Amino acid sequence: MFAQKLIGNGLLNKVAIVSGIVGTAAAITTSTTLLSDDFVAPAKYPWDHRFPWQSFDHASIRRGHQVYTQVCSTCHSLNLVSYRHLANVAYTPEELKAMAADTTVMDGPDSEGDMFERKGQITDFHPKPYENANAARFSNNGALPPDLSLIIKARGAHEDYVFSLLTGYMDPPTGVRIVNGQYFNPYFPGTKIAMAPPLSDGMVEFDDGTENSMSQMSKDVSTFLCWASEPEHDDRKKLGLKILLGLGIITLPLFYWKRLKWSVIKTRKISFKD
Repeated sequence: MFAQKLIGNGLLNKVAIVSGIVGTAAAITTSTTLLSDDFVAPAKYPWDHRFPWQSFDHASIRRGHQVYTQVCSTCHSLNLVSYRHLANVAYTPEELKAMAADTTVMDGPDSEGDMFERKGQITDFHPKPYENANAARFSNNGALPPDLSLIIKARGAHEDYVFSLLTGYMDPPTGVRIVNGQYFNPYFPGTKIAMAPPLSDGMVEFDDGTENSMSQMSKDVSTFLCWASEPEHDDRKKLGLKILLGLGIITLPLFYWKRLKWSVIKTRKISFKD
């Protein structure tokens, strides 16, 4: 429902308008090309965690983690998030222990100075898809997939950008030349991106039976990455509300105390005698 609301708020209309504008401009002038800094600013969507009194949708965080694990983790790392961080956020500790045990971690050195493999533990971080940056570039035609731990904070439009990017792939308009290994996305700076469209309808089967449309998966993984960039989000808002409530409770007694203490000073009369 939320993904449908996002689309209803103008994503498809905006992409269509952008395509029409670019195509019309190309038809008017034969020399029209998109400059490297040409891209469409993402629309602002009604995320449920934006206001000070709102928290993350934890069911969406769980679904988004599933999307990351089954799709995004093949290319993108998540270096700052361990399995234990998700405990009582999207999974139970028992679920996370079983999830981590399905991975293999290189550890060591042992008493003889050798590295060894072991089963993953809940304290381990998510596995890296590549050993190093050179291996990542070699596997992606020279492009380096960014780490997603802080990707929401690193982009100006935050989760709006990630959602728009994932759902914004389209055929290039007239006058735009796309070479092999590139794809047209109006929300990516320069509009030419090396990442192929990562999501399609039905790609991930959610545990809770939620509709697995492309827009729903994009919304959920955007929510998960937003949480990953600020896992203390909910606790910070709870603490802020408690502080505001406490200040509100003591405001009236403090005001009365101030009036009581200062009433004598403000109403006193000072006279001087010869």
